[in-house]
Amino acid sequence: MTQVRWISTFLEAQAAERGAANNTQQAYARDLMIFSDWLSAKGAKFETLTRDDVEAFLIDCEAEGLAKSTRARRLSAIKQLFRFAFEEGWRTDNPAIQITGPGRDKRLPKTLTHDEVDRLLDAARSVGRSKQDRIRNTCLMELLYATGMRVTELVSLPISSARGDPRMLLILGKGGKERMVPLSPDARDALAEWLVTRDSMDDLANKQGKQLSKYLFASRGAAGHLTRHRFYMLIKELAVAGGVSPAKVTPHTLRHAFATHLLEGGADLRAIQTLLGHADVATTEIYTHVLQERLSQLVLDHHPLARDDLQSSGGKTSSDGQ
Repeated sequence: MTQVRWISTFLEAQAAERGAANNTQQAYARDLMIFSDWLSAKGAKFETLTRDDVEAFLIDCEAEGLAKSTRARRLSAIKQLFRFAFEEGWRTDNPAIQITGPGRDKRLPKTLTHDEVDRLLDAARSVGRSKQDRIRNTCLMELLYATGMRVTELVSLPISSARGDPRMLLILGKGGKERMVPLSPDARDALAEWLVTRDSMDDLANKQGKQLSKYLFASRGAAGHLTRHRFYMLIKELAVAGGVSPAKVTPHTLRHAFATHLLEGGADLRAIQTLLGHADVATTEIYTHVLQERLSQLVLDHHPLARDDLQSSGGKTSSDGQ
């Protein structure tokens, strides 16, 4: 069996048995094909490679200057491939099982202030080539911030999930897991306005004999809905229009802002875990560190003893000596 066949069979199993998302499948495919090409150049094969081969590949990845996260992801793909190969009887061992990954750099997720989010939402109401675009953009942003959805979950929402002025949305998340998230009044209003516009567009398309899309944010592209890439570009446009640094703004930053602002408001960590669709609360706990860092910065920026001019004078306030 060729190495390409190994990879394709593994990916098919991942999709069928674990419900691996399309984006995950593509990442696995890229990483494993890179590994396969590297092995071929060395004259090695999946059937006979050793632990030394896998470790040599990782060393080469490091020498290329690849980030720890990239190297860790590639090792994870390799480990899963050979675990599958062992289970299928293609090999009698798993050559990668005892290899320790490079770990990941611990970085706190970027988030946005309440004011920055407000400016993005205001920009959504004014950015767009037509009134229809502006109504859609407002709905996209209000839903994203109100629910903390992943961008793929947002753009692929079926229109059926939005019917009937819902107080909550049913979201299909990673691994086919469903969760319910509540909608804010502003999000419900934006959704209702978009549905009216969306239905009028469907009526016109129906009269013209065009096929109607099942997605809330329909598109003429192959996917049938607004793509992640297009939404990424849109949110950058909104950042520029709203006077927010585009470098700070991505669809995922809004998800981080949703979680961080809930935590600031006193929400329970377990509740935030459920709303975000995290399988493990440990993933959600990163937002406690984000909050701690922001509080620390708040003290440094505003506490009188932390100000440079006071520190240079020995840290005394005007009340000293009274």
